[in-house]
Amino acid sequence: MTLTRRLVTLSAVVMLGASAAGLALAQSDHSGHDMGSMSTSDGASSPAAKGYIEAMDKMHEAMGKMDYSGDPDIDFARGMIPHHQAAIDMAKVQLEHGKDPEIRKLSEAAQEREIKQLEDWLAAHPAK
Repeated sequence: MTLTRRLVTLSAVVMLGASAAGLALAQSDHSGHDMGSMSTSDGASSPAAKGYIEAMDKMHEAMGKMDYSGDPDIDFARGMIPHHQAAIDMAKVQLEHGKDPEIRKLSEAAQEREIKQLEDWLAAHPAK
């Protein structure tokens, strides 16, 4: 297995755990649980924080509206698309407001490829 494939697999496993938590949050009552209300620092009102909160809220909304097929492979792929889109949206915020060259490099390598791969897989594996 190539290093890239191992990293993609590891990322998928880690993100599945994060996605499961996001799905649970998205499907629950959000009163008092949005990212903005969870923050205790003054930084939550910064333009970057507002952008990150918006990206996460958008992801949680999409995951909460997800149409489950009952097929764990299809449901994983469907859930990961909004997750990767949130990463892209957050990367755009970081590129607009961030300064650190190492983090900017990570943001520039956003996850459009992963979304395309998931969409292609879903097209080839329709729900039954």
